[in-house]
Amino acid sequence: MPSYIKGRKSKKNKQQDAENQAAVHSDDHIQESLSANLAIIREKTGNSSDVVVRQLKLGRNSDIKTAIVYIEGIVDNQSIQEFLLQSMMKDDEKEKLIQEDALDRISEDMMTVGNVSASNTWDELFLSLMAGDTLILVDGIAKALSASTQGGEKRSISESTTQMVVRGPKGAFTESIATNTSMVRRIIKTPDLWMESFKVGRVTKTDVTLMYINGIANDQVVDEVRQRINKIDIDSILESGYIEQLIEDQTMTPFPTIFNTERPDVVAGNLFEGRIAIFVDGTPFVLIAPAVFIQFFQSAEDYYVRYDIATSIRLLRILMFFISLIAPASFVAVTTFHQEMVPTTLIVAIAAQREAVPFPAFVEALLMELTFEILREAGIRLPKAIGSAVSIVGALVIGQAAVQASIVSPAMVIIVSITAIASFATPSFDMAISVRLLRFLFMIGAATFGFYGIILILLMMVVHLSGLRSFGVPYMAPFAPFIPLNNGDTFIRLPWWTLRQRPRLISANTRREGKSQHPQPPASRGMVNRDFKEGGSNEA
Repeated sequence: MPSYIKGRKSKKNKQQDAENQAAVHSDDHIQESLSANLAIIREKTGNSSDVVVRQLKLGRNSDIKTAIVYIEGIVDNQSIQEFLLQSMMKDDEKEKLIQEDALDRISEDMMTVGNVSASNTWDELFLSLMAGDTLILVDGIAKALSASTQGGEKRSISESTTQMVVRGPKGAFTESIATNTSMVRRIIKTPDLWMESFKVGRVTKTDVTLMYINGIANDQVVDEVRQRINKIDIDSILESGYIEQLIEDQTMTPFPTIFNTERPDVVAGNLFEGRIAIFVDGTPFVLIAPAVFIQFFQSAEDYYVRYDIATSIRLLRILMFFISLIAPASFVAVTTFHQEMVPTTLIVAIAAQREAVPFPAFVEALLMELTFEILREAGIRLPKAIGSAVSIVGALVIGQAAVQASIVSPAMVIIVSITAIASFATPSFDMAISVRLLRFLFMIGAATFGFYGIILILLMMVVHLSGLRSFGVPYMAPFAPFIPLNNGDTFIRLPWWTLRQRPRLISANTRREGKSQHPQPPASRGMVNRDFKEGGSNEA
Protein backbone atom coordinates (compact mmCIF):
# COMPACT_ATOMS: atom_id res chain seq x y z
CA MET A 1 0.00 0.00 0.00
CA PRO A 2 2.72 2.57 0.80
CA SER A 3 4.50 1.73 -2.43
CA TYR A 4 1.26 2.24 -4.36
CA ILE A 5 0.77 5.71 -2.80
CA LYS A 6 4.37 6.50 -3.50
CA GLY A 7 3.84 5.48 -7.11
CA ARG A 8 0.74 7.69 -7.40
CA LYS A 9 2.63 10.67 -5.97
CA SER A 10 5.48 10.21 -8.37
CA LYS A 11 3.06 10.13 -11.30
CA LYS A 12 1.44 13.37 -10.11
CA ASN A 13 4.83 14.97 -9.69
CA LYS A 14 5.82 13.90 -13.18
CA GLN A 15 2.60 15.33 -14.60
CA GLN A 16 3.14 18.64 -12.78
CA ASP A 17 6.75 18.80 -13.97
CA ALA A 18 5.62 18.21 -17.53
CA GLU A 19 3.04 20.99 -17.25
CA ASN A 20 5.62 23.36 -15.76
CA GLN A 21 8.09 22.56 -18.52
CA ALA A 22 5.39 23.17 -21.12
CA ALA A 23 4.51 26.50 -19.52
CA VAL A 24 8.16 27.53 -19.39
CA HIS A 25 8.60 26.44 -22.99
CA SER A 26 5.61 28.54 -24.04
CA ASP A 27 6.93 31.54 -22.11
CA ASP A 28 10.25 31.26 -23.92
CA HIS A 29 8.58 32.07 -27.25
CA ILE A 30 6.96 35.28 -28.28
CA GLN A 31 3.16 35.34 -28.34
CA GLU A 32 0.75 36.60 -30.99
CA SER A 33 -0.87 39.23 -28.74
CA LEU A 34 0.97 42.53 -28.89
CA SER A 35 -0.29 43.66 -25.49
CA ALA A 36 0.85 40.38 -23.90
CA ASN A 37 4.31 40.75 -25.45
CA LEU A 38 4.65 44.33 -24.25
CA ALA A 39 3.54 43.25 -20.79
CA ILE A 40 6.27 40.59 -20.77
CA ILE A 41 8.86 43.17 -21.80
CA ARG A 42 7.79 45.60 -19.08
CA GLU A 43 7.74 42.83 -16.47
CA LYS A 44 11.13 41.47 -17.50
CA THR A 45 12.74 44.91 -17.44
CA GLY A 46 10.99 45.96 -14.24
CA ASN A 47 9.23 48.89 -15.92
CA SER A 48 12.60 50.61 -16.28
CA SER A 49 12.32 54.24 -17.25
CA ASP A 50 14.87 53.97 -20.07
CA VAL A 51 12.90 51.27 -21.93
CA VAL A 52 10.98 53.20 -24.61
CA VAL A 53 7.85 51.64 -26.17
CA ARG A 54 6.39 53.47 -29.18
CA GLN A 55 3.08 52.07 -30.47
CA LEU A 56 1.96 52.68 -34.07
CA LYS A 57 -1.06 51.87 -36.21
CA LEU A 58 -0.38 50.77 -39.75
CA GLY A 59 -2.43 49.44 -42.62
CA ARG A 60 -5.06 51.00 -44.88
CA ASN A 61 -7.59 51.26 -42.06
CA SER A 62 -4.99 51.67 -39.32
CA ASP A 63 -5.94 48.27 -37.99
CA ILE A 64 -2.45 46.75 -37.69
CA LYS A 65 -1.10 47.47 -34.24
CA THR A 66 2.68 47.76 -34.19
CA ALA A 67 5.21 48.68 -31.53
CA ILE A 68 8.91 49.46 -31.51
CA VAL A 69 10.94 48.95 -28.34
CA TYR A 70 14.41 50.26 -27.57
CA ILE A 71 16.54 51.37 -24.63
CA GLU A 72 17.35 55.04 -24.43
CA GLY A 73 21.03 55.91 -24.24
CA ILE A 74 22.53 52.90 -26.01
CA VAL A 75 20.80 53.42 -29.38
CA ASP A 76 21.30 55.89 -32.20
CA ASN A 77 18.18 58.05 -32.01
CA GLN A 78 18.78 59.50 -35.46
CA SER A 79 18.79 56.05 -37.04
CA ILE A 80 15.52 55.15 -35.31
CA GLN A 81 13.91 58.41 -36.40
CA GLU A 82 15.07 58.38 -40.04
CA PHE A 83 15.34 54.71 -40.94
CA LEU A 84 12.53 53.24 -38.86
CA LEU A 85 9.82 55.68 -37.86
CA GLN A 86 9.79 57.86 -40.98
CA SER A 87 9.91 54.84 -43.28
CA MET A 88 7.11 53.05 -41.46
CA MET A 89 4.88 56.13 -41.21
CA LYS A 90 4.83 56.93 -44.93
CA ASP A 91 1.26 56.87 -46.23
CA ASP A 92 1.99 54.97 -49.44
CA GLU A 93 3.76 52.22 -47.55
CA LYS A 94 1.24 52.02 -44.71
CA GLU A 95 -1.69 51.32 -47.04
CA LYS A 96 0.03 48.35 -48.65
CA LEU A 97 0.34 46.40 -45.40
CA ILE A 98 -1.91 43.48 -44.59
CA GLN A 99 -2.05 41.57 -41.33
CA GLU A 100 -0.67 38.24 -42.55
CA ASP A 101 2.65 39.41 -44.04
CA ALA A 102 3.05 42.74 -42.25
CA LEU A 103 6.32 41.79 -40.56
CA ASP A 104 7.90 40.56 -43.78
CA ARG A 105 6.83 43.69 -45.68
CA ILE A 106 8.23 45.92 -42.93
CA SER A 107 11.53 44.05 -43.04
CA GLU A 108 11.87 43.97 -46.83
CA ASP A 109 10.29 47.23 -48.04
CA MET A 110 10.07 49.73 -45.19
CA MET A 111 13.16 49.36 -42.98
CA THR A 112 16.37 50.84 -44.34
CA VAL A 113 18.81 49.94 -41.56
CA GLY A 114 21.71 47.67 -42.31
CA ASN A 115 21.15 44.54 -40.24
CA VAL A 116 17.66 43.15 -39.60
CA SER A 117 16.94 39.70 -38.18
CA ALA A 118 13.77 37.89 -37.12
CA SER A 119 13.36 35.78 -33.99
CA ASN A 120 10.57 34.14 -32.00
CA THR A 121 12.40 33.50 -28.70
CA TRP A 122 12.62 35.94 -25.84
CA ASP A 123 16.25 35.10 -25.04
CA GLU A 124 17.45 36.28 -28.44
CA LEU A 125 15.20 39.33 -28.42
CA PHE A 126 16.25 40.49 -24.96
CA LEU A 127 19.90 39.92 -25.85
CA SER A 128 19.47 42.14 -28.91
CA LEU A 129 17.49 44.73 -26.96
CA MET A 130 20.16 45.04 -24.26
CA ALA A 131 22.86 45.31 -26.91
CA GLY A 132 21.27 48.45 -28.38
CA ASP A 133 19.03 46.99 -31.09
CA THR A 134 15.43 48.03 -31.68
CA LEU A 135 12.59 45.49 -31.59
CA ILE A 136 9.58 45.67 -33.94
CA LEU A 137 6.50 43.71 -32.86
CA VAL A 138 3.23 43.33 -34.79
CA ASP A 139 -0.08 42.25 -33.25
CA GLY A 140 -1.15 38.80 -34.38
CA ILE A 141 2.34 37.59 -35.39
CA ALA A 142 4.36 35.39 -33.04
CA LYS A 143 7.65 36.76 -34.28
CA ALA A 144 9.60 40.01 -33.89
CA LEU A 145 12.25 41.89 -35.82
CA SER A 146 15.54 43.12 -34.40
CA ALA A 147 17.09 46.11 -36.17
CA SER A 148 20.70 47.14 -35.57
CA THR A 149 20.57 50.67 -34.13
CA GLN A 150 23.45 50.57 -31.69
CA GLY A 151 24.84 53.95 -30.77
CA GLY A 152 25.03 56.28 -27.82
CA GLU A 153 27.90 58.33 -26.45
CA LYS A 154 31.38 56.87 -26.93
CA ARG A 155 34.87 58.08 -26.13
CA SER A 156 36.77 59.31 -29.15
CA ILE A 157 40.15 57.90 -30.18
CA SER A 158 42.95 59.54 -28.21
CA GLU A 159 46.64 59.04 -27.46
CA SER A 160 47.79 56.13 -25.33
CA THR A 161 48.40 57.00 -21.68
CA THR A 162 50.21 53.83 -20.58
CA GLN A 163 52.46 53.02 -23.58
CA MET A 164 53.75 56.31 -24.93
CA VAL A 165 56.29 56.56 -27.75
CA VAL A 166 58.13 59.42 -29.42
CA ARG A 167 57.92 57.96 -32.91
CA GLY A 168 54.98 55.90 -34.05
CA PRO A 169 51.18 55.97 -34.29
CA LYS A 170 49.48 57.94 -31.55
CA GLY A 171 45.98 56.43 -31.65
CA ALA A 172 44.93 54.08 -28.86
CA PHE A 173 42.01 51.73 -28.32
CA THR A 174 38.74 52.86 -26.77
CA GLU A 175 36.02 51.08 -24.79
CA SER A 176 34.10 50.15 -27.99
CA ILE A 177 35.00 46.71 -29.32
CA ALA A 178 33.80 47.60 -32.83
CA THR A 179 36.09 50.63 -32.91
CA ASN A 180 39.03 48.58 -31.65
CA THR A 181 38.70 45.80 -34.20
CA SER A 182 38.26 48.32 -37.01
CA MET A 183 41.49 50.08 -36.00
CA VAL A 184 43.39 46.82 -36.49
CA ARG A 185 41.52 46.17 -39.75
CA ARG A 186 42.82 49.48 -41.10
CA ILE A 187 46.38 48.32 -40.46
CA ILE A 188 46.11 44.70 -41.65
CA LYS A 189 44.25 44.82 -44.97
CA THR A 190 43.95 41.12 -45.71
CA PRO A 191 40.99 38.71 -45.77
CA ASP A 192 43.11 36.27 -43.75
CA LEU A 193 42.53 38.40 -40.65
CA TRP A 194 39.82 36.25 -39.04
CA MET A 195 37.64 37.09 -36.07
CA GLU A 196 35.42 34.96 -33.84
CA SER A 197 32.84 36.44 -31.47
CA PHE A 198 31.70 35.11 -28.10
CA LYS A 199 29.22 36.13 -25.42
CA VAL A 200 30.83 35.70 -22.01
CA GLY A 201 29.06 36.30 -18.71
CA ARG A 202 25.64 35.02 -17.73
CA VAL A 203 24.40 38.49 -16.78
CA THR A 204 26.61 40.97 -18.62
CA LYS A 205 26.71 39.02 -21.94
CA THR A 206 29.98 40.77 -22.70
CA ASP A 207 31.19 40.70 -26.30
CA VAL A 208 34.57 38.98 -26.63
CA THR A 209 36.30 38.77 -30.01
CA LEU A 210 39.16 36.47 -30.94
CA MET A 211 41.41 37.83 -33.73
CA TYR A 212 44.23 36.08 -35.57
CA ILE A 213 45.77 35.83 -39.03
CA ASN A 214 44.90 32.57 -40.75
CA GLY A 215 47.99 30.82 -42.06
CA ILE A 216 50.33 32.55 -39.60
CA ALA A 217 48.77 31.71 -36.23
CA ASN A 218 49.18 28.19 -34.89
CA ASP A 219 45.86 26.35 -35.15
CA GLN A 220 46.52 24.40 -31.95
CA VAL A 221 47.00 27.61 -29.98
CA VAL A 222 43.85 29.10 -31.55
CA ASP A 223 41.86 26.02 -30.54
CA GLU A 224 43.25 26.17 -27.01
CA VAL A 225 42.31 29.84 -26.61
CA ARG A 226 38.84 29.14 -28.03
CA GLN A 227 38.25 26.24 -25.64
CA ARG A 228 39.35 28.21 -22.58
CA ILE A 229 37.04 31.10 -23.45
CA ASN A 230 34.11 28.72 -24.01
CA LYS A 231 34.72 27.14 -20.59
CA ILE A 232 34.28 30.44 -18.75
CA ASP A 233 31.13 30.33 -16.62
CA ILE A 234 30.80 33.53 -14.61
CA ASP A 235 28.04 36.07 -14.11
CA SER A 236 29.98 39.16 -15.22
CA ILE A 237 32.96 40.23 -17.31
CA LEU A 238 33.75 43.88 -16.64
CA GLU A 239 37.29 44.14 -18.00
CA SER A 240 39.83 42.09 -19.93
CA GLY A 241 41.53 41.29 -16.61
CA TYR A 242 38.64 38.91 -15.87
CA ILE A 243 39.38 36.97 -19.05
CA GLU A 244 43.12 37.04 -18.38
CA GLN A 245 42.76 35.49 -14.93
CA LEU A 246 40.31 32.84 -16.14
CA ILE A 247 42.33 31.53 -19.11
CA GLU A 248 45.97 31.84 -17.97
CA ASP A 249 48.07 28.70 -17.59
CA GLN A 250 49.35 29.22 -14.05
CA THR A 251 47.90 31.38 -11.33
CA MET A 252 50.55 30.87 -8.60
CA THR A 253 53.09 33.21 -10.14
CA PRO A 254 53.76 36.94 -9.85
CA PHE A 255 54.76 37.17 -13.51
CA PRO A 256 52.14 37.96 -16.19
CA THR A 257 51.70 35.15 -18.73
CA ILE A 258 49.36 37.13 -21.02
CA PHE A 259 50.41 40.42 -22.57
CA ASN A 260 48.05 43.41 -22.73
CA THR A 261 48.24 46.63 -24.71
CA GLU A 262 46.09 49.56 -25.79
CA ARG A 263 48.00 50.28 -29.01
CA PRO A 264 46.69 48.99 -32.38
CA ASP A 265 50.17 48.85 -33.91
CA VAL A 266 51.39 46.58 -31.10
CA VAL A 267 48.44 44.25 -31.69
CA ALA A 268 49.14 44.20 -35.43
CA GLY A 269 52.82 43.44 -34.89
CA ASN A 270 52.03 40.54 -32.57
CA LEU A 271 49.41 39.17 -34.97
CA PHE A 272 52.09 39.07 -37.68
CA GLU A 273 54.23 36.98 -35.34
CA GLY A 274 51.46 34.39 -35.01
CA ARG A 275 49.88 35.47 -31.75
CA ILE A 276 46.17 35.78 -30.96
CA ALA A 277 44.47 39.00 -29.82
CA ILE A 278 41.47 38.92 -27.47
CA PHE A 279 39.21 42.00 -27.55
CA VAL A 280 36.77 42.60 -24.69
CA ASP A 281 33.97 45.12 -24.96
CA GLY A 282 34.13 47.92 -22.42
CA THR A 283 37.92 48.15 -22.03
CA PRO A 284 40.71 49.65 -24.15
CA PHE A 285 43.18 46.93 -23.16
CA VAL A 286 43.54 44.01 -25.57
CA LEU A 287 45.00 40.68 -24.47
CA ILE A 288 47.71 39.01 -26.56
CA ALA A 289 48.59 35.34 -26.19
CA PRO A 290 50.86 33.46 -26.01
CA ALA A 291 53.36 35.73 -24.25
CA VAL A 292 57.04 35.24 -23.45
CA PHE A 293 59.24 36.88 -20.84
CA ILE A 294 61.31 39.08 -23.15
CA GLN A 295 58.14 40.46 -24.75
CA PHE A 296 57.43 42.60 -21.68
CA PHE A 297 60.66 44.56 -22.22
CA GLN A 298 59.94 45.42 -25.84
CA SER A 299 58.40 48.72 -26.84
CA ALA A 300 56.62 49.58 -30.08
CA GLU A 301 59.21 52.26 -30.72
CA ASP A 302 61.97 49.64 -30.87
CA TYR A 303 60.79 48.67 -34.34
CA TYR A 304 60.47 52.21 -35.70
CA VAL A 305 64.06 53.34 -35.06
CA ARG A 306 67.41 51.99 -36.19
CA TYR A 307 68.49 48.65 -34.79
CA ASP A 308 71.56 49.99 -32.96
CA ILE A 309 69.49 52.58 -31.10
CA ALA A 310 66.77 50.04 -30.34
CA THR A 311 69.33 47.52 -29.05
CA SER A 312 71.01 50.02 -26.73
CA ILE A 313 67.69 51.17 -25.29
CA ARG A 314 66.52 47.60 -24.82
CA LEU A 315 69.74 46.66 -23.01
CA LEU A 316 69.24 49.72 -20.82
CA ARG A 317 65.76 48.44 -19.91
CA ILE A 318 67.19 45.06 -18.92
CA LEU A 319 69.76 46.82 -16.73
CA MET A 320 67.01 48.91 -15.13
CA PHE A 321 65.05 45.71 -14.49
CA PHE A 322 67.89 44.18 -12.48
CA ILE A 323 68.55 47.46 -10.66
CA SER A 324 64.91 47.74 -9.61
CA LEU A 325 64.96 44.09 -8.57
CA ILE A 326 68.11 43.77 -6.46
CA ALA A 327 69.47 47.28 -5.75
CA PRO A 328 68.02 47.61 -2.19
CA ALA A 329 68.86 43.97 -1.48
CA SER A 330 72.47 44.48 -2.63
CA PHE A 331 72.84 47.52 -0.37
CA VAL A 332 71.48 45.53 2.58
CA ALA A 333 73.84 42.63 1.84
CA VAL A 334 76.90 44.90 1.50
CA THR A 335 76.28 46.89 4.67
CA THR A 336 75.34 43.81 6.72
CA PHE A 337 77.63 40.97 5.60
CA HIS A 338 80.08 41.97 2.88
CA GLN A 339 81.76 45.21 3.89
CA GLU A 340 85.08 43.94 2.53
CA MET A 341 83.68 44.03 -1.06
CA VAL A 342 83.32 47.82 -0.96
CA PRO A 343 86.24 50.29 -1.21
CA THR A 344 87.38 51.49 2.18
CA THR A 345 86.61 55.14 1.58
CA LEU A 346 83.05 54.35 0.48
CA ILE A 347 82.30 51.95 3.35
CA VAL A 348 83.65 54.48 5.86
CA ALA A 349 81.37 57.15 4.42
CA ILE A 350 78.38 54.81 4.57
CA ALA A 351 79.24 53.80 8.15
CA ALA A 352 79.49 57.44 9.18
CA GLN A 353 76.03 58.12 7.72
CA ARG A 354 74.50 55.12 9.48
CA GLU A 355 76.17 55.82 12.83
CA ALA A 356 73.12 57.64 14.22
CA VAL A 357 70.52 55.38 12.54
CA PRO A 358 68.98 53.06 15.18
CA PHE A 359 67.66 50.45 12.72
CA PRO A 360 69.50 47.74 10.85
CA ALA A 361 69.87 48.14 7.09
CA PHE A 362 67.01 45.73 6.31
CA VAL A 363 64.49 47.61 8.48
CA GLU A 364 65.74 50.87 7.04
CA ALA A 365 65.25 49.67 3.45
CA LEU A 366 61.87 48.16 4.30
CA LEU A 367 60.59 51.42 5.78
CA MET A 368 61.75 53.47 2.80
CA GLU A 369 60.34 51.03 0.25
CA LEU A 370 56.96 50.88 1.97
CA THR A 371 56.88 54.67 2.26
CA PHE A 372 57.62 55.10 -1.42
CA GLU A 373 55.01 52.50 -2.42
CA ILE A 374 52.44 54.39 -0.32
CA LEU A 375 53.35 57.66 -2.02
CA ARG A 376 53.20 56.08 -5.47
CA GLU A 377 49.81 54.52 -4.85
CA ALA A 378 48.48 57.77 -3.38
CA GLY A 379 49.73 59.68 -6.42
CA ILE A 380 47.84 57.31 -8.73
CA ARG A 381 44.55 57.47 -6.81
CA LEU A 382 44.51 61.21 -6.21
CA PRO A 383 43.10 63.57 -8.85
CA LYS A 384 45.56 64.45 -11.62
CA ALA A 385 45.74 68.09 -10.57
CA ILE A 386 47.23 67.27 -7.17
CA GLY A 387 48.41 63.68 -7.56
CA SER A 388 51.82 64.49 -9.05
CA ALA A 389 52.35 67.37 -6.63
CA VAL A 390 51.59 65.20 -3.60
CA SER A 391 53.89 62.40 -4.75
CA ILE A 392 56.83 64.71 -5.50
CA VAL A 393 56.43 66.90 -2.43
CA GLY A 394 55.78 63.88 -0.22
CA ALA A 395 58.93 62.13 -1.42
CA LEU A 396 61.10 65.22 -0.91
CA VAL A 397 59.68 66.22 2.44
CA ILE A 398 59.52 62.74 3.94
CA GLY A 399 62.96 61.78 2.63
CA GLN A 400 64.61 64.94 3.95
CA ALA A 401 62.79 64.72 7.29
CA ALA A 402 63.71 61.06 7.70
CA VAL A 403 67.38 61.82 7.11
CA GLN A 404 67.38 64.74 9.55
CA ALA A 405 65.60 62.62 12.16
CA SER A 406 68.28 59.92 11.78
CA ILE A 407 65.68 57.31 10.85
CA VAL A 408 67.35 56.47 7.53
CA SER A 409 70.70 57.24 6.02
CA PRO A 410 71.15 59.47 2.93
CA ALA A 411 72.65 56.55 1.01
CA MET A 412 69.48 54.51 1.55
CA VAL A 413 67.35 57.38 0.24
CA ILE A 414 69.51 57.49 -2.90
CA ILE A 415 69.25 53.71 -3.40
CA VAL A 416 65.47 53.67 -2.99
CA SER A 417 65.07 56.65 -5.34
CA ILE A 418 67.21 55.02 -8.04
CA THR A 419 65.24 51.81 -7.62
CA ALA A 420 61.92 53.61 -8.00
CA ILE A 421 63.06 55.45 -11.12
CA ALA A 422 64.43 52.23 -12.62
CA SER A 423 61.10 50.46 -12.11
CA PHE A 424 59.40 53.07 -14.31
CA ALA A 425 61.69 52.15 -17.22
CA THR A 426 59.90 48.82 -17.71
CA PRO A 427 57.45 49.25 -20.62
CA SER A 428 54.94 46.76 -19.18
CA PHE A 429 53.09 47.87 -16.06
CA ASP A 430 52.30 44.24 -15.12
CA MET A 431 55.97 43.29 -15.13
CA ALA A 432 56.84 46.40 -13.11
CA ILE A 433 54.34 45.38 -10.42
CA SER A 434 55.88 41.90 -10.29
CA VAL A 435 59.31 43.44 -9.71
CA ARG A 436 57.89 45.60 -6.92
CA LEU A 437 56.68 42.48 -5.11
CA LEU A 438 59.80 40.39 -5.68
CA ARG A 439 62.00 43.23 -4.44
CA PHE A 440 60.89 42.57 -0.86
CA LEU A 441 61.67 38.86 -1.22
CA PHE A 442 65.21 39.68 -2.36
CA MET A 443 65.59 42.05 0.58
CA ILE A 444 64.63 39.27 3.01
CA GLY A 445 67.16 36.93 1.38
CA ALA A 446 69.88 39.57 1.55
CA ALA A 447 69.16 40.30 5.23
CA THR A 448 69.35 36.57 6.03
CA PHE A 449 72.25 35.23 3.93
CA GLY A 450 73.75 38.26 2.18
CA PHE A 451 74.73 37.83 -1.46
CA TYR A 452 74.22 34.08 -1.10
CA GLY A 453 70.55 34.73 -0.37
CA ILE A 454 70.25 37.02 -3.39
CA ILE A 455 71.82 34.42 -5.68
CA LEU A 456 69.64 31.65 -4.18
CA ILE A 457 66.41 33.59 -4.77
CA LEU A 458 67.63 34.60 -8.24
CA LEU A 459 68.19 30.92 -9.12
CA MET A 460 64.77 30.03 -7.77
CA MET A 461 63.25 32.79 -9.91
CA VAL A 462 65.02 31.52 -13.04
CA VAL A 463 63.83 27.97 -12.37
CA HIS A 464 60.31 29.26 -11.82
CA LEU A 465 60.39 31.26 -15.05
CA SER A 466 61.70 28.26 -16.97
CA GLY A 467 58.75 26.20 -15.77
CA LEU A 468 56.07 28.68 -16.81
CA ARG A 469 53.95 28.19 -19.93
CA SER A 470 51.71 30.51 -21.88
CA PHE A 471 49.20 28.39 -23.82
CA GLY A 472 51.77 25.65 -24.07
CA VAL A 473 54.61 27.92 -25.22
CA PRO A 474 57.65 28.04 -22.88
CA TYR A 475 57.75 31.38 -21.10
CA MET A 476 61.53 31.78 -21.48
CA ALA A 477 61.61 31.02 -25.22
CA PRO A 478 63.77 31.47 -27.25
CA PHE A 479 66.33 31.12 -24.42
CA ALA A 480 64.90 27.94 -22.90
CA PRO A 481 64.60 26.07 -25.18
CA PHE A 482 67.40 27.86 -26.99
CA ILE A 483 66.47 28.76 -30.58
CA PRO A 484 69.37 30.59 -32.28
CA LEU A 485 67.33 31.83 -35.25
CA ASN A 486 64.82 33.60 -32.98
CA ASN A 487 67.39 35.38 -30.79
CA GLY A 488 67.66 38.33 -33.12
CA ASP A 489 64.74 40.08 -31.41
CA THR A 490 65.32 39.47 -27.71
CA PHE A 491 67.84 41.44 -25.63
CA ILE A 492 69.07 42.89 -28.91
CA ARG A 493 67.24 43.77 -32.09
CA LEU A 494 69.00 43.00 -35.32
CA PRO A 495 68.23 44.90 -38.54
CA TRP A 496 64.94 44.13 -40.22
CA TRP A 497 66.64 42.52 -43.22
CA THR A 498 68.09 39.82 -40.93
CA LEU A 499 64.78 38.92 -39.19
CA ARG A 500 63.65 36.52 -41.88
CA GLN A 501 61.75 34.14 -39.60
CA ARG A 502 58.95 34.52 -37.11
CA PRO A 503 59.10 32.89 -33.64
CA ARG A 504 59.16 29.16 -34.33
CA LEU A 505 57.19 28.02 -31.27
CA ILE A 506 54.40 30.56 -31.84
CA SER A 507 53.85 30.87 -35.58
CA ALA A 508 52.75 28.17 -38.01
CA ASN A 509 54.36 29.99 -40.96
CA THR A 510 57.85 31.04 -39.92
CA ARG A 511 58.84 32.83 -43.12
CA ARG A 512 58.54 36.56 -42.62
CA GLU A 513 60.38 38.09 -45.57
CA GLY A 514 62.14 37.13 -48.75
CA LYS A 515 65.82 36.78 -49.38
CA SER A 516 68.25 39.56 -50.30
CA GLN A 517 66.50 42.28 -48.30
CA HIS A 518 69.79 43.93 -47.40
CA PRO A 519 69.71 47.52 -48.71
CA GLN A 520 72.09 47.74 -51.71
CA PRO A 521 72.05 51.13 -53.42
CA PRO A 522 73.00 50.94 -57.13
CA ALA A 523 75.40 53.88 -56.90
CA SER A 524 77.29 55.76 -54.23
CA ARG A 525 76.53 59.32 -53.28
CA GLY A 526 79.79 60.48 -54.80
CA MET A 527 78.84 59.18 -58.24
CA VAL A 528 75.46 60.88 -58.02
CA ASN A 529 77.11 64.20 -57.15
CA ARG A 530 79.62 63.83 -59.99
CA ASP A 531 76.88 63.10 -62.52
CA PHE A 532 75.00 66.13 -61.28
CA LYS A 533 78.04 68.37 -61.74
CA GLU A 534 78.73 67.00 -65.20
CA GLY A 535 75.12 67.58 -66.21
CA GLY A 536 75.27 71.11 -64.86
CA SER A 537 78.46 71.88 -66.76
CA ASN A 538 77.01 70.50 -69.99
CA GLU A 539 73.94 72.68 -69.61
CA ALA A 540 76.14 75.66 -68.97
